[in-house]
Amino acid sequence: MSKDTHVSQFKRDWEEKVSIPNLLLQLGEDLDREGLQETPDRVARAWKEFLSGYTMDASEILDKTFDAEGSGLQICKDIEFTSLCEHHLLAFLGTVTIAYVPDGRVCGLSKLARLVECYGRRLQIQERMTQQIADAIQEHLKPKGVFVKVQAKHLCCVGRGVKQGTMDFVTSAMHGKIDLNQYNTMLMKGI
Repeated sequence: MSKDTHVSQFKRDWEEKVSIPNLLLQLGEDLDREGLQETPDRVARAWKEFLSGYTMDASEILDKTFDAEGSGLQICKDIEFTSLCEHHLLAFLGTVTIAYVPDGRVCGLSKLARLVECYGRRLQIQERMTQQIADAIQEHLKPKGVFVKVQAKHLCCVGRGVKQGTMDFVTSAMHGKIDLNQYNTMLMKGI
């Protein structure tokens, strides 16, 4: 299915299956209230943006590469993301750190941020998203090693359930050879 077809299908499915006006009415709200008149359309646009990763393709994002001018550990940290927990349809948000040792090819830094968007802007669980990012880098850049760390706060654990506002969840995934001591030293020194 092409990206445009997928987006069009999503829009049709959304309009047929999700009725924000009905939800608002069930909550006892007045649909004619000024603040709610455009809410259904705003919600549909927001969800389209939240789920825009389904229209992205990792192979297209990582298609353009360059000769590596160095062979050391490359680290891109604090890539911000917002995703949706597939269990509660609530956001989880945080940062991604990507470290890899090139084997001849590198990609532009913006491509790493777009790759995070590709997998983050979907219904997700953090563990799978972390692994997908590492797998895509390994498959398309073919580095000597890749390490991905994701640290996030899950609103399903903040605003409901255990209500732990300070709790973060950290996941990681790795392929090949990465010197984690070098990685930790570089991060601790702020490099």
